[in-house]
Amino acid sequence: MSLKRRSSRIGPEEDVSFNSPNGSSFEVNKVPNKINTSSRETITTSTLEKYIPPWSEPYIIGVAGYSGSGKTSVSQKIIHELNQPWTVLLSFDNYYKPLTKEESAKAFNNEYDFDTPQSLDLDILVEHLNALKRGEKVDIPIYSFAAHNRTDKVETIYGANVIIIEGIYALYDERLLNMMDLKVFVDTDLDVCLARRLTRDILYRGRDLSGCLKQWELFVKPNLVRYVKPTMMNADLVIPRGSLNEIGINLMIQHVQKKLALKSAIHLQRLHQLGKQYGLDTSHVTTLPNTNYLKGLHSQLLSLETERSDFIFHFDKMGILLLEMGLNKLGPRNYSEKQVITPQGYHAKGVGFEQELIAVSIIRSGDCFMNAIKKTLNDVPIGKLLIQSDTSTGEPQLHCDSLPSYDRSMNQQIFLFDSQIISGAQLIMAIQVLIDHNFHQENITIITYLSTEIGLKRITNVFPNLNQVIIGKLSNGECQHNEEGLKDTDWNFRNRFIDSLYFGTG
Repeated sequence: MSLKRRSSRIGPEEDVSFNSPNGSSFEVNKVPNKINTSSRETITTSTLEKYIPPWSEPYIIGVAGYSGSGKTSVSQKIIHELNQPWTVLLSFDNYYKPLTKEESAKAFNNEYDFDTPQSLDLDILVEHLNALKRGEKVDIPIYSFAAHNRTDKVETIYGANVIIIEGIYALYDERLLNMMDLKVFVDTDLDVCLARRLTRDILYRGRDLSGCLKQWELFVKPNLVRYVKPTMMNADLVIPRGSLNEIGINLMIQHVQKKLALKSAIHLQRLHQLGKQYGLDTSHVTTLPNTNYLKGLHSQLLSLETERSDFIFHFDKMGILLLEMGLNKLGPRNYSEKQVITPQGYHAKGVGFEQELIAVSIIRSGDCFMNAIKKTLNDVPIGKLLIQSDTSTGEPQLHCDSLPSYDRSMNQQIFLFDSQIISGAQLIMAIQVLIDHNFHQENITIITYLSTEIGLKRITNVFPNLNQVIIGKLSNGECQHNEEGLKDTDWNFRNRFIDSLYFGTG
């Protein structure tokens, strides 16, 4: 049986190294304790004591320029070349202020000035950007140029690693400038801008030629000269000829890639350091008792000789045992006494589960528990999180989240499933996502089969108020947790083999 499995990039007792897209390499343990990432931020060792998700420190790029200069094309090229998950484009086109009836009538007669800073709701844009930096969800308004008004639709954004702010006034507001890591101005001849604008407005926005020319002469061109052109002085980089300037754009992208590689290195350094300063608090950790029956299951699951069908059969049994232990550990406050009357008329004292339970699986490792969940819990809402490591850096990245509705007032209990804890980075990110979506940390129970001591230390030190962590087998690190002598660095604990065997993709 072939067992080529992927191992953790930030596991115990190893330096963390990776190559950036431009070929430069980083070793996380050799990243200095004090790193100047920009003029606005300094990373010190004190920041390593808590987890800071990458989406709370997004790399923000402002792209400004004249109307029709090619700002959108440059922004799309940046997105394509960076190829980063959760890259968000915030367009000024979505932030025009709603119009009154009188203003709307002027707009349809091409007599309303859309090209002044006052026509844009910059306060909401700043508010949305700050919310994204706090790790919150935001609802971006959708604007209709045909109706000259906002629609009733919104686009929900959460977890942005890279944010591109694109619009003619992207470099105008001081509040936005202070949040940007890179400021770009796309400089194109105004005659070329006019030709592009006419094509866009006539073909895609339903305007007529005379109206477009009228608007250009009355509002667009004067405002570009008065307001937009001076913002070029705020730019770190000016790109002449817009998207046609491939050399300038490529140089800019290489610069951004270097900055993102350093950002990844800092994130990995923080993850690597978590849990090293403190011991393991086992007050909220439960390991299944090592009974003869459990020894038999472990023997089947950890053996290289076990066939896939037998592995699935025994893991489903293990999953049910872990779930039952998690339900037992919820405690008496989650149950109430019930009077049970049997068909024969006997009366018995029983209990009923009082709180709604939510199951959240980390794809695909946590999906190994799906059969156990269906056999143990009836009609439980199931959420999914897709967190994968970048192939070049090893940095965990959130790719997708689909979570059930959660009511904080109902004090709902959450079971979070992951078949293996190696570095702990995946689960730390998953818990942070749940907290960002207003889930109570105190109501989260982690269900896992195998866990390293260092991974568990990282999780419990970052989130000390978790309800419970239920583990099938814990490796030996600083303490002896299993009689077999299995350590953090042993193959079974260093490699993600469970989901590969369970789903037959190894």
